[in-house]
Formats: sequence, structure tokens, C-alpha cells
Amino acid sequence: MKVITVKQPFASLIAAGIKCYEFRTWKTKYRGELLIHAGKGVNKRAMEKYKDYNLDYPSGAIIAKVNLTDCVLIDGKMRDKLKEENAIVYSSVINDTEWNGYGFKLENARKIEPIPINGKLSLWDYDYKE
Repeated sequence: MKVITVKQPFASLIAAGIKCYEFRTWKTKYRGELLIHAGKGVNKRAMEKYKDYNLDYPSGAIIAKVNLTDCVLIDGKMRDKLKEENAIVYSSVINDTEWNGYGFKLENARKIEPIPINGKLSLWDYDYKE
């Protein structure tokens, strides 16, 4: 199954169904089930920003399964949509109008028992058995 590595706290926000877009500078044609790997990297400023969510923030482990349903260009119209959806969670993309990239639409997030493993760049494969 395909996996994407995401820094904390964003991986846990995805696992909890709070963050439904993951942002990258590259696009993907892949659609389907995707595992969320919480990387060992942590965005300390964001951790402080989201502390009131009271989530667990494991690192170095696959923590969730989602469906990647779309890959959209982040333009002015999409920034407006993200602002409507959740201005706090998407604030970095909304406010940085110089950033160019894509949003991976993630749906049906489900937490799984953490699987300790090192992450990789881009989409990578893992032999996942439910």
C-alpha cells in the first residue's frame, strides 16, 4: 500500500480527520488507500498552535489509513475554500500566497495501531495487512 510521511502535528491532525488536505510542491496521479506515516520531524511552532486539540503525537510510525481522492492546485480560489473549511489548520497555506503547490484531498481517515518504521520521501510502499 502507498504511504506518505508527514511531520507532526500534521500527521495526527490527519489521523483525527481534522486536516483533510496534505500539501506538497509536487502533484500525484495516485488515487486510493494511503497510509499516513508520522515522521520523526516535528514542527514545534505548530505543536504549540494545536496543543488544545489534545491529540497523541507519535513519531516514526504509520498511524492512520485514508483515501487519497484528489490532487488540486492551490490557487486563490482553493485558498478561499481552505479558509472557509478551517482557517486555523490551513493558515500557513492560506497566508503564504507566494507558495505554489498541490493539496492532496484525504477522506475517511481511520487511526490504526501504530507501526514503527522509518519514513521515506514522496509516496512509498509498505506491505500492510489489516
